[in-house]
Amino acid sequence: MSKTYETIFENNKKWIAEKLGEDADFFNKLAEGQKPEYLYIGCSDSRATAEELMGLKPGEVFVHRNIANVVNTLDMNSTAVIEYAVRHLKVKHIIVCGHYGCGGVKAAMTPDDLGLLNPWLRLIRDVYRIHQKELDAIEDEQQRYNRLVELNVQEQCINIIKMASVQERYIVDDYPIVHGWVFDMKTGELLDLNIDFEEVLKDIQKVYDLTNSEWVMSRTNNKNVH
Repeated sequence: MSKTYETIFENNKKWIAEKLGEDADFFNKLAEGQKPEYLYIGCSDSRATAEELMGLKPGEVFVHRNIANVVNTLDMNSTAVIEYAVRHLKVKHIIVCGHYGCGGVKAAMTPDDLGLLNPWLRLIRDVYRIHQKELDAIEDEQQRYNRLVELNVQEQCINIIKMASVQERYIVDDYPIVHGWVFDMKTGELLDLNIDFEEVLKDIQKVYDLTNSEWVMSRTNNKNVH
C-alpha cells in the first residue's frame, strides 16, 4: 500500500482528535442528522472543494459534484439530489458554482472525439450554441473560455428553476432561491453572477410552468392562506 494512501487514515485520526479537542460531543451531534440551508452543485475538480471555499462546517451544506457542474434533468443523479434537498432537507439556497480553468468546459470548446465523455460535454456545447453570437464576438480565447464558464453556470441554474419541486416549494415558502457563482482559483474569490431568480422564473414560466397556475396569483393566494 502506498505511503500517501496510508497517510489518509493517519490524517483521519488527527482530524478526530482535533474535533474532539474542540468539542467532546462533536460526533454525537454530527450523528443526529443534517439540516443544511445550502445545496451546492459544483465541479468534480479536485481544486474546488465546497465546504472549504465556502467556509462552512460538516452538516451545513449538501453537496453534489460532477464534471463542469452540469444539471441535466435526464440525469437521475443530479435530479435525485435536488429533489431530496428541496423536498426533504428544505434547503433555502441552491448554488451552482463553476470555476475558471474548468477542464470540462475547455474540453467542450475543443473539436475532439472524447468517447464516452461526448454526450456529457454536448450539454456544455449546447450552452455555447445558445450563446454563440456573444461568445464568437469575444476575440481573446481566454476571455471567451471564462465567459463560457459563466454562461454554463447560468444555464444550469435555469435548468434547476425548470424543475417542478423547485417551483412548487418557492410558491409556498419563498424558498429555495437559486444562485450562480464562479470560483476564481487565481485569487480564491467567489464571484456571485447575481442571477435574478424571480425574473428568470417569470421569464420561463410560460413554457416551463409545472404548477398549473399563474405564478404571481399562486404566490398571492398561498400567502393569504398562510
